[in-house]
Amino acid sequence: MNAVISLPNSLRTAALAVCCLGGLGAASAESLPDGENGRYALSPAGDGAMIRLDTRTGTVSNCNNSGAGWACYAVPDERTAMDAEIGRLQAENEKLKAQLASRDGTVGGKIDEPLPKDVLPKSDKQAAPKVAEGERKLEIPLPSDQDMDRVMSFLERAWRRLVEMANRMQKDVAGKI
Repeated sequence: MNAVISLPNSLRTAALAVCCLGGLGAASAESLPDGENGRYALSPAGDGAMIRLDTRTGTVSNCNNSGAGWACYAVPDERTAMDAEIGRLQAENEKLKAQLASRDGTVGGKIDEPLPKDVLPKSDKQAAPKVAEGERKLEIPLPSDQDMDRVMSFLERAWRRLVEMANRMQKDVAGKI
């Protein structure tokens, strides 16, 4: 069953006009200048300035209204600078790797096996605390008698000075009252 809808002539003419104008609108949009086609997106940036984004190239510009009119200046592209720095660092890294590879194999890096404990320098052995056999307790060396005498004499002098200071303060307060 085919259903045919009959439209009045005025409605048919309006539908035809809409279709034709719609096609013309698309054709005219392509011929509009760049500013009217949406190529640039503007955003306020404070203090009357605007940020302009070129939607075709991705270039960002800072636009200011000076006395002579609006002027836009391209914002430096940080990505380009970062890519250049990454390239420079990669080249330097490769150069250093080549220098390291050309050296003798006498100097080992972190990939070598750790030194055995009997090869460690004597200073490392003396500084390490001792572990008692069979138990997991640390033996901490006690200070010598001479070290204890030095600490005690220091504390005695500090205590005497503190007591003398307190006595002087008490005499000063008693004399002023």
